[in-house]
Amino acid sequence: MNLLDLGWNENFSQYFEKYKAEKNKLKQQNAVVARVSCEHKNLYHIISENGELTAEVSGRFRHEALSRADFPVVGDWVVIGRQENQETATIHAVLPRQSVFSRKAILGGGPAYGMGKTEEQVLVANINSVFLVSGLDGDFNLRRIERYLTIAWNSGAVPVIVLNKADLAENIDELIEKVEEIAVGVPIFPVSAKTGEGIETLLPYIQKGQTVTLLGSSGVGKSSIINSLLGEELIKIGGLRKSDGRGKHTTTYRELLLLPNGGIVIDTPGMRELQAWSENEGLEKTFGDIEKLATKCKFKNCSHETEPGCAIQIALGDGLLDKKRYNGYLRLQKELAHLKIRQDQKESRRVSREWDKRVKKYHKDMKELRKKGLA
Repeated sequence: MNLLDLGWNENFSQYFEKYKAEKNKLKQQNAVVARVSCEHKNLYHIISENGELTAEVSGRFRHEALSRADFPVVGDWVVIGRQENQETATIHAVLPRQSVFSRKAILGGGPAYGMGKTEEQVLVANINSVFLVSGLDGDFNLRRIERYLTIAWNSGAVPVIVLNKADLAENIDELIEKVEEIAVGVPIFPVSAKTGEGIETLLPYIQKGQTVTLLGSSGVGKSSIINSLLGEELIKIGGLRKSDGRGKHTTTYRELLLLPNGGIVIDTPGMRELQAWSENEGLEKTFGDIEKLATKCKFKNCSHETEPGCAIQIALGDGLLDKKRYNGYLRLQKELAHLKIRQDQKESRRVSREWDKRVKKYHKDMKELRKKGLA
């Protein structure tokens, strides 16, 4: 297997050379790289130039990891020891990620990462494009698209909106127009995984060595789209639920797959909840019209509620700004503000713990020196 076909590039090569130089004294010059294709609890399936292997992280890696976000995820490039005629490997490091799709972790099971704490959950890494999949059926939801788009902008990858089940939509032009209003400048492609209509329009984003991931709620047809791209039904798909006509959820884990044209696609389970982890420019790009309006308010510290000359309230009153869109913006803004507070508190606790460790070490060292009569 050629590493370039797996998405390897010059940046990763530089990271790897730097790693080998730093670890020279640890005798890891025999290290090689592989890409994570699947994750099952503590085991990983990886692909290297020597083929597919099963791997687990080393004890040192596990000990030095500060949070769950440090552990490998699908799409990561990892450093492993060279394996000769073996089917297993040990992961020593994760190379710096060029892009990452994260959300706020929903914790609560076990003390390993801290019950009840705010943690980053990395879903996939090193992706070039993010296909945000929505169904043109009962699943169609503009507010959900806005949320996915906001988080996608923060990933470092290019967002692309894919409207599946075009064969079921009678007013497809009207629906596309609504999406265009909330996703200015973002490519939008109506497709039908069932009939194959429009699937070819996605291919320019999945060229040889390029990685794309599909994200969307359960039943929007992500697996069906991937099967269409693969040219075969490699991924099991479900039928429609009788209750609402939506697709049944079938994918249960993230998996990296190689396409016949040399592209790479990562299938992901549908997500019931997608909470933002980082604000960066995502909110500004998705809701640029609202933030631009806010700069036209009469008062700089306008709360956009009852102040005279509020551009937001004027636009809402005139029907130039959709009330539901504005409420969605406020919810995301509030969520990100709360998240930042939690992150700041977490960082403060981390710094405090590091300081306590240093103080304890200092006192321990001084005690040893006094025993030896050196202090």
